[in-house]
Amino acid sequence: MTIPEYYDRRVRRINDNIPEPSHENSQSMEEHLRVVPSELEIIKQDFERRNAELEKKMKQMEEEKMNLRLDEDVQKLEAKRLRKGKTKAKEDLDSLKTNYKKLRLSMRTAGLGKTSEQWHKEIREEKNKADSWERKFQEVIP
Repeated sequence: MTIPEYYDRRVRRINDNIPEPSHENSQSMEEHLRVVPSELEIIKQDFERRNAELEKKMKQMEEEKMNLRLDEDVQKLEAKRLRKGKTKAKEDLDSLKTNYKKLRLSMRTAGLGKTSEQWHKEIREEKNKADSWERKFQEVIP
């Protein structure tokens, strides 16, 4: 048998070996009871976060794709307009060349395509002819 004093001392000794919670690092009951997420839950959260980021990037890329298509359409219209302008300019140039050739032919036919030296020569010749006729006329009429 044990005496009551021994029993009290024994209980005190056993209770002294049980660590009491420290008040320095005390946590609330919610934090203490909080369940640490499992590896699967962590992977799932990472997947959902990454999926959300990729969806955002996809939306941005779709917007960029749409903008690029609009830019492409604008460039095609501009190229088409420039081709039409080039064709019109070629037609105008061909028309000018044709008109220039016709004008040069008309000038040659009319004698307008001569240089000033050719004109001086022709004037001298005509003047000499006129003087020759003048002399002949003076000889006939005394």
